[in-house]
Amino acid sequence: MTYTLGVDIGTFETKGVLVDAVGRIGAQASRAHKMIVPRPGWAEHRAEEDWWDDFVFVTKALLAESQVKPEEIAAVACSAIGPCMLPLDAAGKPLMNAVLYGVDTRASAQIAELNAQIGPEVILARCGNALTSQSVGPKILWLKQQHPEIYAQTAMVVSATPYLTWKLTGAYVMDHYTAANFSPLYDVNRLEWVADLAPEILPLERLPRLAWSSEIAGHVTAQAAAETGLAIGTPVTVGTIDAAAEAVSVGVKDAGDMMMMYGSTIFIIQVTADPVRDARLWYAPWLFPGQHASMAGLATSGTLTHWFRDQFARELGETAFAVLTAEAAASPKGAKGLLCLPYFSGERTPIHDPQAVGAFFGLNLTHGRGDLYRAVLEGIACGTAHVMETCRSLGATPARVLAVGGGTRNAVWMQATSDLGSVVQIVAEKTIGASYGDAFLAAVAVGRVLPDEIAEWNPVARLVQPVAEPVYARQYPLWRRLYQQTRDIAQGLGGGDAV
Repeated sequence: MTYTLGVDIGTFETKGVLVDAVGRIGAQASRAHKMIVPRPGWAEHRAEEDWWDDFVFVTKALLAESQVKPEEIAAVACSAIGPCMLPLDAAGKPLMNAVLYGVDTRASAQIAELNAQIGPEVILARCGNALTSQSVGPKILWLKQQHPEIYAQTAMVVSATPYLTWKLTGAYVMDHYTAANFSPLYDVNRLEWVADLAPEILPLERLPRLAWSSEIAGHVTAQAAAETGLAIGTPVTVGTIDAAAEAVSVGVKDAGDMMMMYGSTIFIIQVTADPVRDARLWYAPWLFPGQHASMAGLATSGTLTHWFRDQFARELGETAFAVLTAEAAASPKGAKGLLCLPYFSGERTPIHDPQAVGAFFGLNLTHGRGDLYRAVLEGIACGTAHVMETCRSLGATPARVLAVGGGTRNAVWMQATSDLGSVVQIVAEKTIGASYGDAFLAAVAVGRVLPDEIAEWNPVARLVQPVAEPVYARQYPLWRRLYQQTRDIAQGLGGGDAV
């Protein structure tokens, strides 16, 4: 029997899994880490400690638990949060903390500068995406302008997955799906790095080589083998961003398939037959040549539930989420007329407003903690419904919605999402997430399975059906108006933005 190893670096936790040739799980391991918020609107990780040390920890734990011999592992695949901005020196050493994905809004001024210089229409046509807090190009420009001493030492800029791949193989490689987030440095039509839109950002030789996610990037080096316990020469795939691997893990493979990931953020990926180009969403080539992906993501979802737990239920310890969910279930749908704007770190799609702020609206003396927590879950569900509404308006109505992530264990959250978004959600048998998708992609890369065989690895377990709720039909339009009518106040407060 041979195995494949999948490891995923999340916002708050690293997870690893060993999977056998027919998709059975041989061992699982995890390790928690923290997101660093040095000032409002910023979000960071420590690459060496939070990414590589976690990879080493979970890999050794998997080998110890399973008693699988290192030479029995046919291939390794990684995924991680993305897109991130991490400058490395000539020796591959991180020069600063990694700047995280769209929850980090520090480059707002650089986004405005590049839009004025290039033109939003040109950027959308060439890069497939508007410049937003998700874009890495403006963050590199921020580094050049704000920390020229670090920029001068920068020999390579990577995201999280390419950093792990480099640590394992000594090769700098990035998948096309990740690269599409490096606007305006990547042309989605030519599938290559380009310098003509903004040559001042970074010389192209300081970006990794491009490849497809299931290609082999290299092989485990002697040094990496000594640190991780893996066998020298084990194939390592190019890998991808965590959300894409998570989509694969639950069966997203055909045009019309949509993943809804309940994680630190809600992240949505839909595979499409043709490119969907709209400034409200994100676009990228999918993991395999000839396929396309339309993406969306909220800024705070699981992160917001963690914040709520820490502020209002910390004393409950490990039972906090169970107690909060029970209290939310006891609150009526609509939370007694309470609305929550979940924009606690600004918002990404579809409004792309880093100055948006979180809010509870409609509070009165009858509201309790359970009502507030239900309002949080329904506020996130409203944000998800807003994305679904946007997709439908673009003719990209999903054929199937496959749900995954830790939030799938929260029945209140799941039902609110189906009710408000008017979608049937499919939950697969295994909801481990991206690490399981990584293990599958590793098996694809070495020819052990075909991409279509994920349904055999991970069959459907249950459905969440939408219920037409009059209270939601009344409150959702009010939720939409609440942002519009308070936006100027949020901008006056300064929002979550920081220069």
